[in-house]
Amino acid sequence: MQAAAVVEGLGAVLPTRTVPNAELEAELGVTDEWIRRRTGIARRHVVDPGTTTADLASTAARNALKSAGTDSADAVVVATTTPDRLSPATAPEVAWRAGVAPAAAFDLAAVCSGFVYGLATCAGLITAGIAQRVLLVGAETNSYFLRRTPQDRGPAILFGDGAGAVVLRAGSPGEPGAVGPFDLGSDGGHADLIRIESGGSRQRARSAAGCPPSGDDAYDDLYWAVSGQEVYRRAVIHMTRSSLRVLDAAGVAVADVDRFVAHQANQRILDRVAEEVGVGEQRRLGNVASVGNTGAASIPLALADAVRDGSLAAGHRLLMTSFGGGLTWGSTLLTWPGVEAVLTEQ
Repeated sequence: MQAAAVVEGLGAVLPTRTVPNAELEAELGVTDEWIRRRTGIARRHVVDPGTTTADLASTAARNALKSAGTDSADAVVVATTTPDRLSPATAPEVAWRAGVAPAAAFDLAAVCSGFVYGLATCAGLITAGIAQRVLLVGAETNSYFLRRTPQDRGPAILFGDGAGAVVLRAGSPGEPGAVGPFDLGSDGGHADLIRIESGGSRQRARSAAGCPPSGDDAYDDLYWAVSGQEVYRRAVIHMTRSSLRVLDAAGVAVADVDRFVAHQANQRILDRVAEEVGVGEQRRLGNVASVGNTGAASIPLALADAVRDGSLAAGHRLLMTSFGGGLTWGSTLLTWPGVEAVLTEQ
């Protein structure tokens, strides 16, 4: 029988500093009520100056290992859109700081779909026999990539910082915690809807071709740009369809889903997707109100909160879905194994 990837540990970390909506009102020209009505967000966590994605990721990794009761991993995957550097990857440093080096380590860039893409990647490493235990971390320091101006208020009110991690081990497909099946997809024709324009080869290629940087091509354009209305529309479509596809692949009815967690982007998106899938309010998990959109960290952070408050317990059949830049999307299923979450602040 082919091995399955089984969740055996869950860890998370949030920055100590919080930024409530009231702190943004003067800079962005909006009110707390306006932000809550449009996004459902009341506050977000923000790192102190000098704290990096690797700092958060390393803490979340150690917390997940503590939850799993182990100090070893054969591979480390870090899902992030805000790495410490363009090169090298953040994951090798995280593996070293978490005490699991010389484990294989690499980054994964699927924006807000990074955690679900990461689960699929880790499952592949395990089922292929390459690794027996894998550490997956979703981590973001989005606050470094935000401008607090009325012209950039969309990203400024949405994004927060944080990290979440799971430990996956080789196990049996039918046991609690076994992840799968998966549904993954992308649409690169709309890559410009969620982007950080600068920092890659495209900008340098334009400059080398004699096109001086200006506007979106400017060298200082290292900030989030989000086309809100179109992102909303496509997020609803793709997360709904992906959720239904993965349920169909597993032969599971929507009525048999005990808990549903989507990438914590915006409460309006979350509510609409849950309604389209057919999941009632009592079965939905989420914490976007208190942490904002934390990108690849959002699902594990939501799971950690749900475990700690008792809304996610052993035996719950859990449906996860995500959507992010790329465009990318993905969904998967598992029966929660009852692991305890280790959640700290930093």
